[in-house]
Amino acid sequence: MPNDRSFDPITPRKAGRITATFVAVFTGAIALFLEVGPVNVPGAWSALVIGVFAFMATYIAVTAALDRYINARLRLLFRMVHDLRTGSGHTEELEADSVGQVQKTLEVWAREKRTEIADLTEREKYRREFIGNLSHELKTPLFNIQGYVLTLLEGGLEDPKVARDFLERAARGSDRLMKIVEDMDMISKLENGVLDLRSMNIDLRSVVADPMVDVQGLPGTQGVRLINSVPPDLRVRVDPAKCEQVFTNLLENAVRYGKPGGEVEVLAYALDSEHVFVEVRDNGIGIAEEHLPRLFERFYRVSNSRARHEGGSGLGLAIVKHIVEAHGGTITVKSEEGHGTTFGFTLPKAA
Repeated sequence: MPNDRSFDPITPRKAGRITATFVAVFTGAIALFLEVGPVNVPGAWSALVIGVFAFMATYIAVTAALDRYINARLRLLFRMVHDLRTGSGHTEELEADSVGQVQKTLEVWAREKRTEIADLTEREKYRREFIGNLSHELKTPLFNIQGYVLTLLEGGLEDPKVARDFLERAARGSDRLMKIVEDMDMISKLENGVLDLRSMNIDLRSVVADPMVDVQGLPGTQGVRLINSVPPDLRVRVDPAKCEQVFTNLLENAVRYGKPGGEVEVLAYALDSEHVFVEVRDNGIGIAEEHLPRLFERFYRVSNSRARHEGGSGLGLAIVKHIVEAHGGTITVKSEEGHGTTFGFTLPKAA
């Protein structure tokens, strides 16, 4: 590690110096002993000169040999790491400080791999949750339909009233299955960019008006009041059908999780010369903060009080996000439990 001062690596030059020192001392001592003995001064100078030459020759030979040996293997390691990182056969040349260059390359490669592993772990977690949520969403209506059909086969058909009631329930279950399939198909097309947007300049207030009428007529609205506060002269360039679906999904959520006698309001204003900012506010039960980052995931449902409200495909907010992004916009959400929720997103302004 770079900050670990206790670790002092042995470089080729350091190894050469150590080896050359031992050889020089050993050679000088032998020369001194064999030629003149330990007290002859001229002999000592001769031994010193021999030791110096031995040191220089050994240092040069050992350093060159180690450099060649180590660099050959470092080049191989560098080539392997470079090829793994880039996926190509082209390899950069090693610099003079080959050890430092390889160390930096390995550190970068290690960081990339850690990031890649973390990303793969997160994807695997999301995949498991998605499969579990999808099986739950499909299992509920399928089990309901199966139960109604079995009841009819076991004698329910004999009673016309019971038969009609159970057939209507089975039909609602099949409608829910079809809704899930259609929503998943739309998300797939939006993600793959194969769903064409038929954008046109249109009055935003009118785009909001029709979904409000449809949502207001849904059963179980609990007397929630819908307010269209969009200015009448504010125009956007969007696909009207897709934009209406955005408002339908957001308004249905707001009504479904609203308080009896509560309010849902849609506001909008020009953010700049190119964008319009839209808000859908409600004063319903709100959402806990820990759920907000995952609110736009497919089939993600929050727990506790919101979990008791069933219905829908569980893909509504995911579709909203993809449609807004397909128009080049962004969407955010802010909420507080017991104080309502606000969805804010941008749409392109009509030229």
